[in-house]
Amino acid sequence: MDESTVEGGPLVTASSVTFRLPDNGPVLAGVRLLPAMSLPGADLEFTYADGCWALPMNRPPVWRMEYRLQLRHRDGRVEEICDPGNDLRAPGAFGDKSVVEFPDYTAPRWLGTPPAGEFIDLDVPGVTARLWSPGDGPMPLLVANDGPEYDRLAGLTRFATWFDIPHRVALLQPGDRDDEYSGNPEYVRTLARDLLPAVRDLVPVEKPVVGMGASLGGLAMLHAHRRRPSLFGGLFLQSGSFFDRRLDPQESGYSRFGRITRFVSGVVRGGGRGRPIPVTITCGLAEENLANNRQLAAALVALGYPTGLVEVPDAHNYVGWRDAFDPALADLLRAVWEGS
Repeated sequence: MDESTVEGGPLVTASSVTFRLPDNGPVLAGVRLLPAMSLPGADLEFTYADGCWALPMNRPPVWRMEYRLQLRHRDGRVEEICDPGNDLRAPGAFGDKSVVEFPDYTAPRWLGTPPAGEFIDLDVPGVTARLWSPGDGPMPLLVANDGPEYDRLAGLTRFATWFDIPHRVALLQPGDRDDEYSGNPEYVRTLARDLLPAVRDLVPVEKPVVGMGASLGGLAMLHAHRRRPSLFGGLFLQSGSFFDRRLDPQESGYSRFGRITRFVSGVVRGGGRGRPIPVTITCGLAEENLANNRQLAAALVALGYPTGLVEVPDAHNYVGWRDAFDPALADLLRAVWEGS
């Protein structure tokens, strides 16, 4: 592909973006946008003219947009790539994506905080976990499902360093994530019987413990609280996979769909155990989980939980979750730890 005569990369304005891929020939049979967000009804096929594939698009309800490009070659091969005309990348659990940042996007102010603290591996049977600590003495504890990814991709311990209440962070690494985080009672027993006691044996924990997680990790934290109401004094749940048969038929082929929907429907109906604690839910305005997160938040309010729903101008990704830490996570931690 000769890219020397036509400029590539996205053209971004406050209200639109035009994706461009030079191709003198054309060499390719077609190009399609693969957005990392929900864009129902959008035409994602590029059109070809004057040596360039292009796709103009009105701005989605986001500050930033992650995407890849699908290239269809004339020999039938299909290739998925980052945009070669766009140097801006975002890391993710499934690899890098290209990023468009709209003019009003600003990165969190705490990202410039130098990393500090130390990590200690936790010796817990059946659990891979590390404890991050900024110092000695009694401190509150934040427990994060998918903790290593939260730290690597969203800077969780950097945020903890910046935050004005010193606290420790337990970074939990799942084994079989689909099984452990999908409403599995055994995972709850592991948290209650092994993980939290191991942390308390190692360091003094003051104040109620706060649990956090994203996607299936958020679902798992809520499930743990509902089965063991004394485990946590607050929950921070981001884009939780609170699947509902009516709202999420596209997820019905997922192997743990039935287990998840049974748990979620029980919460929505007001059944089961639970001790109302402060909960903050964040969810992207451009993701499929928005409807089920709104439903779950309303159900918790009806059950007496002090619940905040923060709808973020982003999608289902670690940078969007990171950008909600301040003020959403900061406010929750203050509410739980300063109010106790």
